[in-house]
Amino acid sequence: MNLQETDFYRWTQETAHALRTGHYAEVDMQSVAEELEKMGASERRELINRLAVLLMHLLKWQYQPGIRSRSWELTLIEQRREIQDLLEDNPSLKPQLQVKLDKAYSKAILKAEKETNLPAHTFPVQCPYPLEQILQEDFYPD
Repeated sequence: MNLQETDFYRWTQETAHALRTGHYAEVDMQSVAEELEKMGASERRELINRLAVLLMHLLKWQYQPGIRSRSWELTLIEQRREIQDLLEDNPSLKPQLQVKLDKAYSKAILKAEKETNLPAHTFPVQCPYPLEQILQEDFYPD
């Protein structure tokens, strides 16, 4: 078992130190590359999850108009801002929004079904909102 498996934090600190001081022979470059890929995948997953939460709340807003709340509105605003922050920090993720929209929407339907107790067939099979509208702070579906 190596240090990366037994004490990940220590491994990160020692690896960073070795890189900063030019001791490249001490660095397991394959492991560093794998960890960097995992970090990138984590950012992409966070983007998809935030988009799914945003879509779920748009569905709730549209399909349960009688119980709309300030909390839902604030969640929509919060998720849009978090997505914008993620994209500002990671501009290369922007094309992933359109590519992953279907995946996020399928997650949103499951979340909406769970939170609303409405059957899944209540919601459109395909995302009914264009990406540009989804991200607009003033968009609330009727």
